[in-house]
Amino acid sequence: MPDTESQPSMLDPRVMDPDEEIVHRAGMDERDVDQVVRVLEALRGWHETERRMSEASRRYMKLGETDMRALRFIIAMQNHGRIVTPGAIAEHLGITTASTTKLIDRLAAGGHVHRFPHPSDRRSLAIEVSVETRRAARETVGRSHARRFDAAARLTPKEREIVARFLDDLASTEHEPG
Repeated sequence: MPDTESQPSMLDPRVMDPDEEIVHRAGMDERDVDQVVRVLEALRGWHETERRMSEASRRYMKLGETDMRALRFIIAMQNHGRIVTPGAIAEHLGITTASTTKLIDRLAAGGHVHRFPHPSDRRSLAIEVSVETRRAARETVGRSHARRFDAAARLTPKEREIVARFLDDLASTEHEPG
């Protein structure tokens, strides 16, 4: 007979740290802990969904993560009327100029970007996303982003501030001593 009881959450400190050696729960009742675990489970669910959506977009466009990040950057800059140079791509991605050259070569060979002489700096190139790649990115990444934007827009202004503060607090945990 299969086990019909749900498995305990690996994010629940009552399961993973029952003696409160790391996660202190003083002043919290069971309902409070349940709610915190629910938030952490929801974040894990979002993270998994985001990972799957990102993988699907990369597979659809036949690109790696760094390539996709480069394309998003180029598209965003083009949308703001800015000329994108290899140096700007390298700086945005935090990679070397040699790696950027290889990345641009790969993207150009795949028909994703075009290189043109820079209009005001003859020593540099201007990089633009192809019409086909822009369309594909809009249909995959763009539509996913629109759904995420709609989810955030449904929150009240006060709720958005709370969520933003919470996510900022989570992001800051990377730098806190362990």
